[in-house]
Amino acid sequence: MPPRIQSRRVSNTLLPYLSSSSSSPASHSSLLPSRQFSSTPAQQTKLRREMFAWLNTTGATLKHHVPGETNYVTGVVRNVMSDGGSKLPFPNNPTFFSETVLSEELRNEIYARVTQQKKSIRAVSVDMGIDMNRVAAVVRLVELEKRQRAQGKPLALPYARAIHEMVPVTPLSQDGERQTYHEPINDLPAHPSTGAQIFYPVPESRKFTRVDAGRVFSGAPAMDHETAAKISHPSDLAEGIMEKPNSIEWVGKGDNARQVLQPADVRIPHPQLVNFEIDRINEPLARRERAERQAQRIKKQDELEQKRRERAQARREDRTTKVEPADSRFEYHFHDTVVSKETTGPHGKGHLAPGRRYGVPSEDRKRGIIKIPTRVGA
Repeated sequence: MPPRIQSRRVSNTLLPYLSSSSSSPASHSSLLPSRQFSSTPAQQTKLRREMFAWLNTTGATLKHHVPGETNYVTGVVRNVMSDGGSKLPFPNNPTFFSETVLSEELRNEIYARVTQQKKSIRAVSVDMGIDMNRVAAVVRLVELEKRQRAQGKPLALPYARAIHEMVPVTPLSQDGERQTYHEPINDLPAHPSTGAQIFYPVPESRKFTRVDAGRVFSGAPAMDHETAAKISHPSDLAEGIMEKPNSIEWVGKGDNARQVLQPADVRIPHPQLVNFEIDRINEPLARRERAERQAQRIKKQDELEQKRRERAQARREDRTTKVEPADSRFEYHFHDTVVSKETTGPHGKGHLAPGRRYGVPSEDRKRGIIKIPTRVGA
């Protein structure tokens, strides 16, 4: 890069900083580089003039937001501020929507139903139209907020109120009104086994259902006719699997062993809603009977899950030996382990038993591994 051409003149702004003890200003001007400093304001381009003109006219409405409405540029450009604002923050990106958040009243209602009314998380999720993971997270966060209040810790309440005034919010319905669903509660992610394109010929005389499609994707043999005849709808499998989760068939050997892919009616978070919809189609007028059967299904599923958790906890307790020394504040837990190929794994790093994995850092000590919780269990 060629050197910059230097001027021989010295700006007046540099003169107070130049020493005059040994030489004159003229000698400094011949030795020190200088630049021309101008106080003339920069010229306004066309785009800058248009920007400031828009901020002083149309964009002036964004300076102060209206409580309860979004303060997005899209609302001003498309003139939709009268209908509660727009969920499109970016005018040039119509595919991006800002998600709604739970209102303070709805959040407190969820906490009251779970802790005070002793309703299950599944039942609250169905009644309020909120995902079970979010319901569990709301209960934990409200409990943490109450604990901080009791400890006298400050809360960012002004910030929370300001955010709730500027983003879309799902309100709590009034008495007698139906609660607005906050989000879909039965979404199901795409299973990796369904990504393959399979050409599977089926005779016209055979009834091919989602149960059969799951077995094809898993590489399992076809179901025998007697067992298939007992399944009138894919949702019939949900109750049996809830009672006996280990009854799902496995295919493959060794590290390639995997469970047979179940239909979506079984894998969704709320499989009982399928039966509820079937009852609504078959008995459109019997609303009270449908609601009672639905409540019984939810109660039965919650009881089965609670029993399964209790059995798992009992098995963990049986495998654990607790030792509490006399003069110690700690209680030590020892677990019996079995060293085998199944427990240590093919690479000797399995977490079920000690082995060659000693000397190898665990996953939470490795660089680049996500160490924060990525999900909230129900």
